[in-house]
Amino acid sequence: MGLSTVLLIDDEEQVLESSRLALLTQGVKDVTTCSDPRRVVDILKENPIQVIVVDIMMPHLTGKDLLPKVLEQDPDIAVIMMTALGDLDNVVECMRRGAFDYLVKPVENFRLVTSVLRAKEFREVRRENATLKDHLLSGDLEHPEAFEEILTESGLMNQIFRYIESIAGTSRAVLITGETGTGKELIAKTVHQLSGRQGELVTVNVAGLDDTLFSDALFGHRKGAFTGADQHREGLLEQAQGGTIFLDEIGDLSLPSQVKLLRLLQEREYYPLGSDAKKRTDARFVVATSRDVRELIQKGEFRKDLYYRLQAHQIHLPPLRERPEDLKVLFRHFLRSASADLGKKEPALERRLLSTLAQYDFPGNIRELEAMIFNALTQWNQEGELGLESFLRDIELSSGECLEPRETLPQNQGVLGTIDDCVENLIDRTLTHFDNNQSAAARSLGISRQGLIARLKRRKQD
Repeated sequence: MGLSTVLLIDDEEQVLESSRLALLTQGVKDVTTCSDPRRVVDILKENPIQVIVVDIMMPHLTGKDLLPKVLEQDPDIAVIMMTALGDLDNVVECMRRGAFDYLVKPVENFRLVTSVLRAKEFREVRRENATLKDHLLSGDLEHPEAFEEILTESGLMNQIFRYIESIAGTSRAVLITGETGTGKELIAKTVHQLSGRQGELVTVNVAGLDDTLFSDALFGHRKGAFTGADQHREGLLEQAQGGTIFLDEIGDLSLPSQVKLLRLLQEREYYPLGSDAKKRTDARFVVATSRDVRELIQKGEFRKDLYYRLQAHQIHLPPLRERPEDLKVLFRHFLRSASADLGKKEPALERRLLSTLAQYDFPGNIRELEAMIFNALTQWNQEGELGLESFLRDIELSSGECLEPRETLPQNQGVLGTIDDCVENLIDRTLTHFDNNQSAAARSLGISRQGLIARLKRRKQD
């Protein structure tokens, strides 16, 4: 028998068995039973119990007396009391002592299952909050290797990495938002990698899928389910069992498909097309969109209840223009990669190149930068430096913006000034870039907001 997370305690064997079967049929498989409350402390030592359902009136040791013993051993265990209708005074006292919920006998199966699932979710949320607090206070990554593919020197991105570490191991859905080209799929991959799940990461872009195609992709079908279905096909949920399913561009999902996704998230059950045999999924859902979901809700194009289900955890990726410190490191990486792909030596850069590109907002973000570099290197004849011309043409074609080449050093000036002058100049340019948003500027500069305010105050006093 595997380790259990749900423990049922009752001196009536028939009640235990019917309750166990009710939970099993709803996918709660990690259940053990106990008819002698004196054994409970030993069971807790051997099993990672999350939820206990216990009868108040039992011989040898009542549920009321057992409650403090359980919470003393593990205060995070959610204890659900079962009682007869005429014994509600004891229930009230148990709730005051820390019980999570109560059920009145005879207990309906639906009520039992609902209470146990709520208790498991409640415990998970408490654990997430504690983990999140520890991560955000520590400032250090426990698994920096998981983020190696995401090149950044941004303090803001480092905060996002710490948040990802704190929520990756949970089972609740994750919503990733951000403009096109900010790296949402890489983040989904990292969430799965850190989750510890043994199953696969399965990715599907739902943009352009009508309701039938969406249902067929996720749920699969049986032979003869529709015209052309000449053989049985498993859906992506089956492939993602024990792992993670990543639904990209969720903001483009049709309303009928949104209803099906909501039901799937609530019940964790589905039917393959053409089948009356119900299946369950334990896949973790990670979704992403480049669209403003709240705006879609206001337009009636996205269900509010689905949004609340999906954003149990939310990760918003900042655009490249809010990560100016990352432009150089990304440029160098893509330059090396493109040089290797094209079989060319890595070129030296025209002196004005990076300083001029820093003026551009990059609406296509990292993906646009990568495409620009590849295009420029394709046209480079391997003589001299890699110049600005190709980049300026791409910018004008994509945005209509015409950038003026910017000198790295002021003309006819041999020095930049003192270190303090450089620092003050950097602060000014960063504040201008973020429209005087001190929090965003401080994150970009790698200092606290209080530190930035102190510098600005000293400047005024001087």
